[in-house]
Amino acid sequence: MDKVKILIADAHYMFIRGIESILSDDETMEIVGKAQNGHDAYELVQQYKPDVLLMDVNLPNIDGLEVLRKISENMPEVKVLLLTIDEIEDQLFEALRLGAKGYLLKNLLPNELLTFIHMVYRGESIITGPIVRKIVEFITSHQPSELKSVRTLKKTDILTKREKEILMHVIKGYTNREIAASLYISENTVKNHLRNIMEKLQMNNRVQAATFALQEGWLQNI
Repeated sequence: MDKVKILIADAHYMFIRGIESILSDDETMEIVGKAQNGHDAYELVQQYKPDVLLMDVNLPNIDGLEVLRKISENMPEVKVLLLTIDEIEDQLFEALRLGAKGYLLKNLLPNELLTFIHMVYRGESIITGPIVRKIVEFITSHQPSELKSVRTLKKTDILTKREKEILMHVIKGYTNREIAASLYISENTVKNHLRNIMEKLQMNNRVQAATFALQEGWLQNI
């Protein structure tokens, strides 16, 4: 089986070494490059075309969000998993809007990191518990009129009630199987709904779609 190719980007050399140590415990992963600033990270992604870019949000030279934007536009097949030490609200929503496959706090456990990388590689999207709570707090503390989208392209509310329910579960961090069990539907039905949602909203992944719907105020009172 081919190994998952990982590229690590972080400003701190010791953190990179720590990630290297963790990933070395998993024989299915291979580190293909390391960068300590955004410019080098993007250059190495172009050169090595990793399966997963594990990147700090705050990088010198070019910040992580700008690197993410460029990758989403030019190499969407590269899955970007962002790491941060802070739960900055605007940064979180912008990262998900730009197509990040995951947004994780750096205090996660080694086994969690390995699991999340494999999940992202399989095409799933990941948000850790503390960040999920941040999103839920944002939902409950804002009125629909306050939830303004940062997307240039304005979309009307074209989602069904069931689609909104599914996105609400996505925001809470549920897997497809957990969503299916909660709503008493099949996992394939969940996948079909998510596919329809992403087509309607012209989004690349389910977290991105859920974030947009949240910011538009469509998930209030669901």
